[in-house]
Amino acid sequence: MRYLGIDYGTRRIGLSVSSEGIAFPRGVLENSAELLVVLREVITKEKIEAIVVGDTRSFGGGENPVTKDADAFIEKLKKETGLPVAVAREAGSSKEASRFAPEGRPHDDSAAATIILQRYLDMRGDAIHPMR
Repeated sequence: MRYLGIDYGTRRIGLSVSSEGIAFPRGVLENSAELLVVLREVITKEKIEAIVVGDTRSFGGGENPVTKDADAFIEKLKKETGLPVAVAREAGSSKEASRFAPEGRPHDDSAAATIILQRYLDMRGDAIHPMR
């Protein structure tokens, strides 16, 4: 199954796509009025079958300033695409992604989306693991 991973932000949306259980970064989109149109194009082009969006809540489960917007986005995404949308733990993904950013530069939102999606795949057992 091909998944689209999303790291939701009020200004930017990081994207990731899975192929055979491995998540790969697919770029960053501006969070604008055209976002859902562009996402539908990505979904068609990449033959996406399900979507995983990072849960913006904190480690303790509390809401933060972006949580209500992210929840509304998830509902729109479900209605607009007709695809199943799962929510996966996002806490710490931006910090983890920043470890891979070039020195002196902030993390790439698509790297955070990749971490979120790969965590989801690993938890579901969809990821490919090397033979031991």
